[in-house]
Amino acid sequence: MSDASLLEAFPTPVDSPFVVEHIAEEFTSLCPRTGHPDFGVVKIRFCPRPGSKGGSCVELKSLKLYLQSFRDEGIFYEAVTNRIRDDLAALMNPVWMHVTTNWRSRGGIRSRITANHGDVPTT
Repeated sequence: MSDASLLEAFPTPVDSPFVVEHIAEEFTSLCPRTGHPDFGVVKIRFCPRPGSKGGSCVELKSLKLYLQSFRDEGIFYEAVTNRIRDDLAALMNPVWMHVTTNWRSRGGIRSRITANHGDVPTT
């Protein structure tokens, strides 16, 4: 079962705006109907709040352990993407966040799911 308590944050190190992008290329969860593994890539982009306003960034080892905690969970693509967005937004309270999951083909169909938090820029 995925475990948000694994996530850790550290204070945003600067007060000027910047964008962080993390890409996890070996994400795995289980199909809740068949129990077969689903393989995907998770891309997380966010703009942290300035450090002086209580902003934070996710610590990478904790993010890795959190994402690995989905490995044995039967969960639909849409639920995975939204849960990652919700858990990270609750941890960091970013200005905005954009989470995309790209799933390997199954039955000739590839899926891409996107979940946003805040006013994500269009560029």
